[in-house]
Amino acid sequence: MTISIELEANILRLHYVEKWRTGTIANQLKLHHYVVKRVLSQSGVPKEQIFKGPTLLDSFLDFVKNTLKKYPTLRASRLYQMVCERGYKGGADHFRHSIANHRPKPEAEAFLRLKTLPGEQAQVDWGHFGNITIGKAKRPLMAFVMVLSYSRKIFLKFYLNQQTSNFLRGHEEAFFAYNGVPKIILYDNLKSMVLERHGDAIRFNSTMLAFAAHHRYEPRPVAVYRGNEKGRCERAIRYIRDNFFAARKWQDLDDLNAQAIAWCNGPAANRPCPEDRYISVQTAFINEQSMLIKLPNNPFPTEERTEVSVGKTPYIRFDCNDYSIPHDHVRCKLTVIAKVNKIFILDKATVIAQHIRSYDKGQQIEDPAHIAKLVEQKRIAHQHRGQDRLIKTVPLSAQFLIRAAARNYKLHLVVGSLLKLLDSYGANELTVAMQEALDRDVPHQHAVRLSLERRRDLQELAPPINLDLPKDHRVRDLVIRPHSIDTYDRLKLMQENNMEDLNHDNTK
Repeated sequence: MTISIELEANILRLHYVEKWRTGTIANQLKLHHYVVKRVLSQSGVPKEQIFKGPTLLDSFLDFVKNTLKKYPTLRASRLYQMVCERGYKGGADHFRHSIANHRPKPEAEAFLRLKTLPGEQAQVDWGHFGNITIGKAKRPLMAFVMVLSYSRKIFLKFYLNQQTSNFLRGHEEAFFAYNGVPKIILYDNLKSMVLERHGDAIRFNSTMLAFAAHHRYEPRPVAVYRGNEKGRCERAIRYIRDNFFAARKWQDLDDLNAQAIAWCNGPAANRPCPEDRYISVQTAFINEQSMLIKLPNNPFPTEERTEVSVGKTPYIRFDCNDYSIPHDHVRCKLTVIAKVNKIFILDKATVIAQHIRSYDKGQQIEDPAHIAKLVEQKRIAHQHRGQDRLIKTVPLSAQFLIRAAARNYKLHLVVGSLLKLLDSYGANELTVAMQEALDRDVPHQHAVRLSLERRRDLQELAPPINLDLPKDHRVRDLVIRPHSIDTYDRLKLMQENNMEDLNHDNTK
């Protein structure tokens, strides 16, 4: 809010001459109290010296200032507990706002402007550009940024995470775009680069050390809390946010990266070079390119590699999705090698499956050949279960099936028909009918059916009742052997004898 010079003079007069408080001035002049505080601060009055009435904190100020002088970063919550133990009765929120005026400010630090030689140095960092939704998955949109310190040539590539594999891929593609490797690359203390650090003692990520050795450059993490040492990359990320990403429309990640390449080689390369404002970044890069280290002949492996355990279903879980494998590799450990757009599944050194990589979530990616083989295997297994049940219930069926196979009959049809006849007529009748068919040298299911129907007509029996059994093979394949009815005859005879004895006793 902008106010007139006359009103500013009136605020200063009321404060210095009349000794009015900030709130009183704001109420009387119909202003916000922040406006009054701003005017007083601009006049050279520190916030803590702006006239205020007595507060509960006044008697504890010496203790607070001495404590903050000794421990400048001590949190207000801990300091509040300390003053409460010494008798302070004020609220926590008011105390926290008051402490902000008394906390010592760090001294301003001056920095030297760093100069680098052509081909000497590059700077690398990640930039977070929000999230994108792919199907059911919400993934972070991460920008890998590399900047050559001399020419300020920018390389930009977007990925869906900042894992080490993508960190390596970003380096590889940047080196390919530059057609060379800088001698030194500066990093923040990223987990992809630094696993542990105590002062100058650094434990590097072994994969990144091998990568740097392969390309013959020196990886150099900057000092902790010294982002200014790689300020060129920080400014490049800000420049990308404002000049490239803001209000940009794109269809998918491939489209966004294609636009990023065009921008790096177009507007970003044509801007003036900060080292020499009379030439462009592209011209400075052409002069610098000959000073870069040559690319190695063989690429460094940048694929993700992980071990997975396979359960009882022929699928492996990788990056929130399920991928099919051949059914004969269940209940074992396999290796997944993942590239940006494809994954390979290995059993030791043999590739057993490969799929297009999905960045969705909860998807089931299948190879039709894997499913077809599994269905065929299940069909064969079902046929074997049927054969086992038939042979166990009617032993003569083993010979019957051998004779049928010799005639090139389709065994799965023969077995299916005989199982239906078994459910309708029972094991005894089916055994007799099979024997008649074998005696006539006709080992076919229709011969057995005709024999059963003929025997039924001769005995003047009712048609068989077709049972609708459950599909569960544990029920359908259950073998039930019929018992002899002689037991019931003996029970009937015993019951008749008991009745005669009872009648004889009653007569007496």
